[in-house]
Amino acid sequence: MKSLNLSFLEFSSPCRLFFTCVVVLLPFISLVSSVNNGTDKLALLAFKATITEDPYGVLSSWNHTADHCQWYGVRCGRLHHRVTGLDLQDRKLFGSISPHIGNLSFLRVLMLNNNSFHDKIPQQVSHLHRLRVLQLFYNTLEGEIPRNLSGCARLTQLRLGFNRLVGEIPVEFGSLLELQYLTLPENHLMGTVPSSIGNMSSLEFLSLSNNELSGKIPSALRKLTKLIVLAVARNRLSGSIPPSIFNLSSVMLFDIGENQIEGTLPANIGFTLPNIEIFSIYSNRFTGAIPWSISNATTLELLQAQFERAFGEHASFGPLKQAPSMELSILIIWGVEDTMI
Repeated sequence: MKSLNLSFLEFSSPCRLFFTCVVVLLPFISLVSSVNNGTDKLALLAFKATITEDPYGVLSSWNHTADHCQWYGVRCGRLHHRVTGLDLQDRKLFGSISPHIGNLSFLRVLMLNNNSFHDKIPQQVSHLHRLRVLQLFYNTLEGEIPRNLSGCARLTQLRLGFNRLVGEIPVEFGSLLELQYLTLPENHLMGTVPSSIGNMSSLEFLSLSNNELSGKIPSALRKLTKLIVLAVARNRLSGSIPPSIFNLSSVMLFDIGENQIEGTLPANIGFTLPNIEIFSIYSNRFTGAIPWSISNATTLELLQAQFERAFGEHASFGPLKQAPSMELSILIIWGVEDTMI
């Protein structure tokens, strides 16, 4: 019996100690949670302070009379009551993005697209290590893309298009292994397409069109086996396309139009790109002819091709035109002068 009592005491004493610790720590945990919630609220109010125009009055609810988790566009976690989402897209807000945004340490979604935010993207965004979605497209943001955004290692969407961003695409982005969307069109980005993008094993959408990028399309992009969209049109890209790029069978949109790219199309392109829907290579410096194998791409809806010199037999489009519920638009211009490229 003594043995049993001893065993019970040996078991129950730590339990008593544990529950005692919990009771003692509960006020401390509550205090820490309160302080953290206060940090989130102050960060949001600092963000509001840099907004100079709010025509829809969506930030009128951001005041001390209501819990900050009830404010317009703010989403909080159920358990910890921390800010996890900020969705203020399409609200015609005018102002800058406060550096205090970096204090929302639990933030997972930040969507400020379709507004009039100006100035630079604050470096402090890199402090948001839980961030999954960063949408800032359709604003008037300026300056360079912060290289330390690579610190947001869990990003799945990085969408900064239709701004006034300058500088180069950070090579550090190659470490964003969970990124699915990298869309930077309609900016003033220069330099080359970083080969480090090929390390983004989850990438599905790559849009860099309408910039001032130069150099070659890196062969490292061949590693993007999940890629659906490859859009680098209207830049200053040159050289030839690495043949391995045409082996990305998942690609549905391939747009390299209005560059200075040269070479010929692979003979088997219709087999290596079986899911292609939009294929645009116009206004480049391609020679040769459209391979007959393109007729195998029965999902093709838009084909834009342009050659300096045309020779050989081009494809028969009969099988494509007979595909059900599909209209094929074909723009083929032969014998284009160099001055038009």
